Amino acid sequence: MQIHFIAIGGSAMHNLALALDFKGYIITGSDDVIFEPSKSRLADKGLLPEKFGWFPEKLHSDIDAVILGMHAKPDNPELLKSQELGLKIYSYPEFLYEQSKNKTRVVIGGSHGKTTITSMILHVLNYHDRPVDFMVGAQLDGFDRMVHLTEENDFIVLEGDEYLSSPIDRRPKFHLYQPNIALLSGIAWDHINVFPTFENYVEQFQIFVDSIVKGGSITYNEEDVEVKKVVEASENAIRKLPYQTPEYAVKDGETLLETPEGPMPIEVFGKHNLNNLAGAKWICQNMGVDEDDFYEAIATFSGASKRLEKIAEGKTSVAYKDFAHSPSKVAATTNAVKEQYPDRKLIACLELHTYSSFNPEFLKEYMGALDAADVAVVFYLPESVAIKKLEPVSGEQIKEAFERPDLKIYTNAEEFHNYVFGQNFDNSTLLLMSSGNYGGLDLEALKATVES
Repeated sequence: MQIHFIAIGGSAMHNLALALDFKGYIITGSDDVIFEPSKSRLADKGLLPEKFGWFPEKLHSDIDAVILGMHAKPDNPELLKSQELGLKIYSYPEFLYEQSKNKTRVVIGGSHGKTTITSMILHVLNYHDRPVDFMVGAQLDGFDRMVHLTEENDFIVLEGDEYLSSPIDRRPKFHLYQPNIALLSGIAWDHINVFPTFENYVEQFQIFVDSIVKGGSITYNEEDVEVKKVVEASENAIRKLPYQTPEYAVKDGETLLETPEGPMPIEVFGKHNLNNLAGAKWICQNMGVDEDDFYEAIATFSGASKRLEKIAEGKTSVAYKDFAHSPSKVAATTNAVKEQYPDRKLIACLELHTYSSFNPEFLKEYMGALDAADVAVVFYLPESVAIKKLEPVSGEQIKEAFERPDLKIYTNAEEFHNYVFGQNFDNSTLLLMSSGNYGGLDLEALKATVES
């Protein structure tokens, strides 16, 4: 098959291109800009476009399918040419469904935790040499790509994102997968540019639960009030399997998970990650992995990329960075780090970076999110607000939203960097949270500072 990608450089899109190239398909693609690591990974396989930009002449009647990325606009010249030629156009999730409609589809959904849970499942299956197809939102140790597709594997494990499918398909991605086995980890309002009300956002998860194949199952976090409500109200003819956070203890900076064989040290930590682990365990058992084998494998899981990633450690100091940016994730991550190192000063730095986080109404959702920190810092760039064509946000608005009068606020990258490097990290934990890059903070230099 010959497949053309419009916006091939995206994180998900380039991984799908690599997976299909590995499968033996003929791949072409375009994009107006491609950043690392997508650029090098595409170049390594000979898939990097010769020139950046949109070239309608790349489209012709011999192309079997076009895959359209979210980065493209509805008036994209290549999309218009594809439509004119009558080519079959797929969104990313639509194409994944086409590749997996004869497999058992395992879909992990939720506002938070889905990447970690999917990663845990894949780690366990890989540990026990059980091959499956997959799509996950983070790079994992031991895996070449974030997408893997075959003809022969019986299962496919999919991270079920609730964001939109493509510029011309406004359905959330996870509505298209029709899972046989599903998990729902949590519901906390996000993507307000697409789902302007909480009720509208919750409705997407109701549709997801109702899309599960009849006779299938939903494994759900019963500690989340909204999840419990959505799952238990569904009239879909499926099995409903609740899970909750397992018993655990923290001793001398080490987390011990209670198992039938006694306490077992694990590398991940925090209540939210232990809750994720419980969900992953039930999904693995649904896929035929017994409990003992799950525990053996999960003991070696060190986390998904960008999720509570340790970046430096000294004698009495440690630094983590995390992808957390939504209110529920920020609160969970901050609490987890404080619980792991209760006797150390926690310096928590959050970069506001997303469309939602600059909305005055949504900002109120951050109330209490940094309460577990001894020192709380918020950094944001006013130009980021302007680029998103939003009204300016003041420091006072942010302090009021977090309900933390001692909150330190920086709106200049250099001043924020000077503050971070100026800290004494003795007996301290530094936590950096963002889906951005902290205004270009030099993490290698920071590592040396923390470890000195």
